[in-house]
Amino acid sequence: MKALVTGSGGLIGSACVQRFAEKGWQVRGIDNNMRETFFGSRGSTRAVVHHLEATLRSYKHYWLDIRDRQAIRDLLEQERPDFIVHTAAQPSHDRAASIPYEDFDVNCVGTFNLLVAARDFCRDTPFCFTSTNKVYGDRPNSLPLVELDTRFDYANGLDGIDESMSIDDCTHSLFGASKLAADVLCQEFGRYFSMPIGVFRGGCLTGPQHAAVELHGYLAYIVHCAVAGRPYTVFGYRGKQVRDQIHCDDVASLFLEFHAAPRCGEIYNLGGGRQNSLSILETIRLLEGFGHPLKWELSEQNRIGDHICYISDLSKLRSHFPRWRLERNLDAIFGELVERQERLMRRSS
Repeated sequence: MKALVTGSGGLIGSACVQRFAEKGWQVRGIDNNMRETFFGSRGSTRAVVHHLEATLRSYKHYWLDIRDRQAIRDLLEQERPDFIVHTAAQPSHDRAASIPYEDFDVNCVGTFNLLVAARDFCRDTPFCFTSTNKVYGDRPNSLPLVELDTRFDYANGLDGIDESMSIDDCTHSLFGASKLAADVLCQEFGRYFSMPIGVFRGGCLTGPQHAAVELHGYLAYIVHCAVAGRPYTVFGYRGKQVRDQIHCDDVASLFLEFHAAPRCGEIYNLGGGRQNSLSILETIRLLEGFGHPLKWELSEQNRIGDHICYISDLSKLRSHFPRWRLERNLDAIFGELVERQERLMRRSS
């Protein structure tokens, strides 16, 4: 069996490459390190790609740009994979505003190129698309909320946000809009052409290999700041904004479950759920428990379109994939992130 993973040097992509290779797959990866262009040297995925090439005999890398339509067509015609996982993206809510052409061309046009090539050369191949909860824009902020000591929460006892939430008539950010366009394209190809495509609307995806920067990768970046003694800025909401965290390995496991039981054009909210939810204030307290107090300051200005409280309702995922389980809780996630940052600090000292 052969898998194709785009964004294979990134957080989710590299986790999928590792997991699939462990399961005996031949893996083909696409990553041209656009992340370094977006975020500078700290965002580079080159080292991860080189590690995959050096350690996995079943892995073959292609330094391709998903915006290159003919190159993508040629590759899919040549490889005809049995599984496609599309994680390549311009991933920053904030960065998109300053690079609107690149954001849209990577997120939407690149996805479109892959979809058409998959339809033409491997139509029956299960295809997982990593979308984002930003497709809901700031609609989650219209839900009734209650302010508690360390977090906001849903005032009506809601467990989390499910897939029925509207995606219309709200502020998305340009990133949210470009990913929403790709999200709808994936749904349409799945339903119109009866292709086995799953759309996974991720929230905060994390893991130790995350090349996090201030504009993307909140949890890994805040851990980096705490361990390195760098100041961290909290944007708005008194630090009580809430996110649910999911480890990249749990995402890779879920995608394999989709491959085993795919559906055409199905959408899923993907995150850690209520059990893995925390606010920034609660994150700071956890870091103190790991021996790394954070130097931070509060900016009263929140990020445009930012969610005040977002917790994923995983009911649909669990219903469709009953064998899948979240294996990493918050303590395990933090432990890995802190250990990696401590190791990097020792190497640089």
